[in-house]
Amino acid sequence: MAKITRFLEQLLNIIMAAALAIMVVLVFGNVVLRYFFNSGITWSEEMSRYLFVWLTFLGSIGAYQNKEHLGVDMMVKRLPRHVKRFVLVVSDLLIIFVLVLLLDGSWKMTLMNIDSVTPAVGMPLALVYGTGLVVAVSMAIITINNIYRIIFNKVTDEELNAINDSEEMII
Repeated sequence: MAKITRFLEQLLNIIMAAALAIMVVLVFGNVVLRYFFNSGITWSEEMSRYLFVWLTFLGSIGAYQNKEHLGVDMMVKRLPRHVKRFVLVVSDLLIIFVLVLLLDGSWKMTLMNIDSVTPAVGMPLALVYGTGLVVAVSMAIITINNIYRIIFNKVTDEELNAINDSEEMII
């Protein structure tokens, strides 16, 4: 399981790096073309916008996996281990509920826009709205894995802290 997780995390990082690199090339190239040659790439801005959407959503998956989202865990840190485990399972169940709502809304928006295309690129808008599907399913898998690990006592005391402290990330 650890090998699969590592592979998927590396794949996610590669996709995000590629999206960022393409965005930089498109935007910089368009700026250079506009200022020095009075022309530009008509679809550059639109494609950069959609790549940014994908980059943001995929980045949220990576941040969720590494527990780098903002959160307040002052109270949870002070709880006894068994209560902390219970609170985190309830929290993860709430997260799954929200992810189901995200999946439902993204699915409906994807189906509504399956025949619509973007004006400049001509790409199906379903690819843009499909980001919610990818995020909801990916984060649900991570959350279900977290619940499994908590219930079957496969987590350490350090892992029971809901979020990483900013000081921990610096060191």
